[in-house]
Amino acid sequence: MENAVPDEVAARIAAQTLAKRGTDYAAEVRRLLDAALGIIAEQGTTAKARVADIVAAAGLSNDAFYRHFPSKSALVDALIEDGAHRLAGYLGHQMAKETSPDGQVRRWVEGVLSQTDGTTGATTLAVLMNGTTERDVEGGPDATAQLGQLLVGPFDGLGSADPQLDATLVAHAVVGRLADHLRARTKPSRAERERLIRFAVESAQLR
Repeated sequence: MENAVPDEVAARIAAQTLAKRGTDYAAEVRRLLDAALGIIAEQGTTAKARVADIVAAAGLSNDAFYRHFPSKSALVDALIEDGAHRLAGYLGHQMAKETSPDGQVRRWVEGVLSQTDGTTGATTLAVLMNGTTERDVEGGPDATAQLGQLLVGPFDGLGSADPQLDATLVAHAVVGRLADHLRARTKPSRAERERLIRFAVESAQLR
């Protein structure tokens, strides 16, 4: 009698193995990201983190590192993406505290500009400087687009004729200003913050 395992059984067992491996690998990636961020935050812009230090802090091996990242530059890209997700979550939480569209826009602008404050701004700049090439401190078009997407609803509520376009333009302007301050290691004044908030709200009301 042939003792072959039915295809559906083999597929199910393989899927279970892959699912477990996927969970284990996701945990490895998180440990590497957290370890890298911790080392980079500690060193600031005075030195670049080494892969050897990152894997040691994560309690993993070089093999584990290169299983997920072809280079340290790829890890930096992942840190930037992770940071954008975190910031988007923070902005969404802050905006949810407001009921009016202009109040939500205010929360968004203030939340973006708050990334220049204290250790947050220093760590963001240090992460970007850890790449192998000079990086755009805005985090790239994908990060800016992700943050700008949060403005589409409020802009629609403010009567924008094209909420998607207006949200994208304002996101590039405000995140670009954030980038200016990160490069210069400065923080926007209250007057500048208010001007950017007014600019954002009025941009949505253009006809």
